[in-house]
Amino acid sequence: MTTASTRTPVHTHLVEGFGTVTITPVDPAADSARIHSWVTEERARFWGMGEADRELVQEIYEDVDRRTTHHAFMVGLDGEQVALFQTYDCAEDRVSECYEVRPGDVGVHLLIGPSGGAARHGFTGGLMEAFLAYLFTDGGALRVVAEPDARNAKAIALLERTGFELGPEVELPEIDLPEVYLPAKPARLAFLSRPTAAR
Repeated sequence: MTTASTRTPVHTHLVEGFGTVTITPVDPAADSARIHSWVTEERARFWGMGEADRELVQEIYEDVDRRTTHHAFMVGLDGEQVALFQTYDCAEDRVSECYEVRPGDVGVHLLIGPSGGAARHGFTGGLMEAFLAYLFTDGGALRVVAEPDARNAKAIALLERTGFELGPEVELPEIDLPEVYLPAKPARLAFLSRPTAAR
């Protein structure tokens, strides 16, 4: 049995007709078993961690936890963990080699956990509302940048429905460092600027 994270949420957002979404920093030791169970499913193949064991997943998120430029969060809906959400400073990430980074660009990755029951209409849209509220307020983003795998048509369609403007298809370069390895990846850039009312 895994231990629930004891960390305090950085953001809580009530989505009308959906529920209360909480965004809480990942606790690598407490959350690694759940994250491992999600990232090793076939449906999560584009996440790129399908062959990882639980110990490696914990090590990866311990590395993220030490960084000031990259952050990982467990997302709760009315108290149940439903997604993994990551943000990063685009200027300090490999995506910076693929486009001209602006001040205030914050990159995102999102993995929805497996559904415990019947599919719920508007589920991902409700989570996206909460994520963007966090990013454009507490998260300090002026523009959100996504770079899903270019072959992940579902993720690209979700970004378009959410209002993102699609950018070019790029090749994210390989990263081969002692503490982290990321293979090269074809990605589709997408951008969403901060609403004028939030400035």
